[in-house]
Amino acid sequence: MTILCAGNNEIFDFAKPIGIGLISSSINLTKYILKNRPKSILFIGTAGSYGDLKLFDIFHSQSSTNIETGYFYDNCYTPLDNKVISKAYNVSCETTNKKDILVNSSNYITTNKEISNKFLENGIKAENMEFFSVLTVANKFSIPTTGIFIITNYCNNSAHNDFLKNHGRAKVKLTQYIRKQVSEI
Repeated sequence: MTILCAGNNEIFDFAKPIGIGLISSSINLTKYILKNRPKSILFIGTAGSYGDLKLFDIFHSQSSTNIETGYFYDNCYTPLDNKVISKAYNVSCETTNKKDILVNSSNYITTNKEISNKFLENGIKAENMEFFSVLTVANKFSIPTTGIFIITNYCNNSAHNDFLKNHGRAKVKLTQYIRKQVSEI
């Protein structure tokens, strides 16, 4: 299993950083797979909660959407499939009873509570900037993939400040959790 993370200030000593946001992560993951095709991928990182998940909750996911906020107000459309589920999932999530959480990915962080509620109404519980591209690329190569995330903030007007305040503690908690779940590190 290959363990991946976003990068910059979200680096773990047992994970390979692939870049922040949808574009960098997809380009760098594709390059990585072409050179070192992994048998499976575990993507780890932080996430914002739309309201149902609490600070420092840790959850697993094998599914992601790429929905922009204009979607909720009929201000846009896309000819692309905006939901992806790991095609070949069978990774470390088997070790827990955690229910799959649907994660939205965008290059923007939600800071509006009304928008957060729209995501919740559509069954989407959290956001992480990279997960949609990770699953999309992994599916193209038929590589089983899952994500394990920890909540650092709620998606509201204090999202960025709360992320900064909670990020260090979240990384420690996620590291401890991953080390218990994954025997390979």
